[in-house]
Amino acid sequence: MELACLDLEGVLIPEIWIGFAEKTGIDALRATTRDIPDYDVLMRQRLALLQEHKLGLPDIQAVIATMAPLEGATEFVDWLKERFQVIILSDTFYEFSKPLMRQLDFPALFCHRLITNPEGRIVDYKLRQKDPKRQSVKALHSLNFRIIAAGDSYNDTTMLEEADAGILFRAPANVTAEFPQYPAATSYAELKAEFCKASERELMV
Repeated sequence: MELACLDLEGVLIPEIWIGFAEKTGIDALRATTRDIPDYDVLMRQRLALLQEHKLGLPDIQAVIATMAPLEGATEFVDWLKERFQVIILSDTFYEFSKPLMRQLDFPALFCHRLITNPEGRIVDYKLRQKDPKRQSVKALHSLNFRIIAAGDSYNDTTMLEEADAGILFRAPANVTAEFPQYPAATSYAELKAEFCKASERELMV
């Protein structure tokens, strides 16, 4: 049995922190794992900026409520769910994801939690586990699933490495240059084709 594992931000939905940076004008919040591979360093930077500007979870959720999946993403997820079981492996947070996951018809999502104080300020975050994307694929392998994974950033590469087949989707040039072993797709049509190539079954695009 084959299972598809996808990153969320940059693959199916816009980068939430970039959207929030554009709304608030805080340019430093535009940084993602494409820029800072160490996730804890990135999150500590984000939390410090939120504290500095006195912004909290409700401020971010208000921006998320105005966002939509990337063009073509909903149709791609529908296509994928007809052919594979699908799990989203993301470094986002459950407190962020619901409005956008609703628009994607709620595929399974494994991600993290935020810790807030009574005023709604984000004081910390809790990872589901260390190196969660790789560990999720390992666990699925232990259940005898064959995994095809797709992502766009440094924090996806351990998932791609652990999977039976990995695909980069709309990854920046520095990531595709550093990981040339993975095919790179730039459209959902190309991503469908790569999933078909990677599958051990006969799949029609």
